[in-house]
Amino acid sequence: GPILIFDKSTLQSLSIDESVWLENYFLNNIVPLFYVETLADLSLGNGHDGRKIEVIIKELADKTPINGSAPNVHHQRLIVGSLLGKSVEMKGRIIVAGGLGKITPDGKVGIHYDTPPEVQAMNRWQKGEFTELEREFARDWRQALSSLSFDALIALVKNIVPQGTKFSSPADVKRFLDDFVKGDYAQFIHFALEVLSIPEKGRPDIVKRWSETRPMPFNEFAPYAAYVLKVDLFFYLCMMLGFESKDRPSHKIDLAYLYYLPFCHAFVSNDKLHARIAPLFMEQGQMFIKGDDLKSGFKQIDEHFSKLPDDVKDRGVMAFATYPPKGIETAVHQAWDKFCSAWKKHSKEREENNTGLPSDPELLKHLNEVKEK
Repeated sequence: GPILIFDKSTLQSLSIDESVWLENYFLNNIVPLFYVETLADLSLGNGHDGRKIEVIIKELADKTPINGSAPNVHHQRLIVGSLLGKSVEMKGRIIVAGGLGKITPDGKVGIHYDTPPEVQAMNRWQKGEFTELEREFARDWRQALSSLSFDALIALVKNIVPQGTKFSSPADVKRFLDDFVKGDYAQFIHFALEVLSIPEKGRPDIVKRWSETRPMPFNEFAPYAAYVLKVDLFFYLCMMLGFESKDRPSHKIDLAYLYYLPFCHAFVSNDKLHARIAPLFMEQGQMFIKGDDLKSGFKQIDEHFSKLPDDVKDRGVMAFATYPPKGIETAVHQAWDKFCSAWKKHSKEREENNTGLPSDPELLKHLNEVKEK
C-alpha cells in the first residue's frame, strides 16, 4: 500500500477497529516526532477527560500500527549526512536504519531488521509501562517547549529578504525560498548551519566540503538539508510577515512533521497548520489527506467487511482484505489509485484465479522462520 505519515491527533481520532485498516492498507512511516509527542504527554498528569495520562497513552499505543510500519531515521541525522555528501533518497520511501541479510528456509535472501528501540518502547507503553527516564524526558520536553523563543532567528532570517520585496501569501514565501536555497556564495553555508542548528563540533568538515565544491548551489550541495532549510525559513518568515502567529511555539513542533514529507506518499492530519502548509512542500507529488476523511473511509471499510461470514474473518484481514473493497469510494481508495495504480487489475486477477495471501498466522510463521536463520 501507499506509504503514509500520520500525526498524533489523527491516530487519536481513530477507534481500535479503524486503526486495524490503517495498518492493513498503508505502509506507515512513524516519524520520531510522533514518539516524542506521545511520550511528552506523560508530564500532563491527566487528560482533558480526567483519565490518567498513562491510560490514554496506552490506548494510543494500542492503535499504533506495528506490522508493515517502521520508524524513520531522525531528520537531524539525515541533515548532517546530507551536508557531508551522503545521499539521502527523497523518493517517497521510508529511511530505515540498519538491516541484516538473512536466508529463508527455501533459499531466498531477505533483509531482517531488529526491533527498533521506538517499537520496543511502544510495546511497553501498550502494557502501561513507562521508565523513569521517559518521565524525566517528558518533563524536560514540555519545559523546553514552553520557553521557545523565535526572536533571534527571525532577526537573522529577515536579512535574506531584499529590501522592497512584497509577499501577499505563504505561497509567495515558498517560491522565494525555492530560489534562495540555490545560493552558492561563500557565507551561505554559515547561515544555513546556524538556522539548521548544526552543532559547532560538526561544522568544520561541512564548511571544508563546501569550500572544496564551490561554486555549487546549496540545493545541489545538500538536497535534503536544503529542503529542511526551506521549511524552517518558511516558518520564520511567515511569523515575521504575520502569516503565522509567534504566540504558538507548538507550531514549530507541528511543522517538523514536514521534514519527513520526502519519505512518504501521503500525509494525513486534522491540524489546520498542516492543511495550510503541507501541500506547499509536497514537491514529490505527495497527497495530503484530512484526518476526518481517512477516519470516514476506515469506518466505511469496517462496515463493509463486518458483513462477511465469521469463518472468513477468522483468517485475518491480510487474507480477505488484501485490497480496498469495491463498491465504495474513500480516501483510502484515492490514495491507492494514485500510488498503487495497478491494484484494481491485480485485485481482479486474484478473484479470477482464486488466489490470495496466506492467513495472518501462516505469514507470521514464515517471518519467524526468516528471523531464526
